[in-house]
This record gives sequence, C-alpha cells and structure tokens, in this order.
Amino acid sequence: MAENKQIPPPYDLNAKWDACLDLTVRRFVYSSFAGAFGGLLFFRSPVTRWASVAFGAGLGLGSAYTECSQKFGGYPTKFLPPKISDAPASQEGGAGD
Repeated sequence: MAENKQIPPPYDLNAKWDACLDLTVRRFVYSSFAGAFGGLLFFRSPVTRWASVAFGAGLGLGSAYTECSQKFGGYPTKFLPPKISDAPASQEGGAGD
C-alpha cells in the first residue's frame, strides 16, 4: 500500500538542509577554535582574543553560507576572469613626446 518513492538528489531538500546544517556547524566550530588558538598565540588582551574568535566564527559562517547557497542553486561563487581581446593595445604618442 505504501510506496517507497525515491526523490532524485537535485530535488531532495531534506538532504540539502541536513548537509548545509552539518556544514555550518562544523565550519563555525572549527573556525572558532582556530580563532581562539590564533588569539591565544598572537594577542594578550582578552578583548582582542574574543575578537579573533568572533572573526573566525564569522569566516566559518560566511563560507558555509556561500557553499550552501551554491548547493541550493544560488549564484555561482567563482567569478570568471574578464575576457581580454586579441587586439594589441594601441600606443598613442611616442617616446619623444
């Protein structure tokens, strides 16, 4: 009576949300630890140490957001370099001007 319908991977939103949540938590924790380690290594003041933890957490959340938006079909994150025309650059004026 109950049919097991498999959802194709591009349309399985539950799997995408699970992957994004996992990615966000891992990157937040790992980059916060990296910020804490960097703060202990480089700074003496507790304020700057907490700032380095917050900076690391922000980097982790930002990178997770970028990758998750790409997984959900958002804008591509990699920018293409500008196209350079094959025409040589014109040289106006000479060396004796």
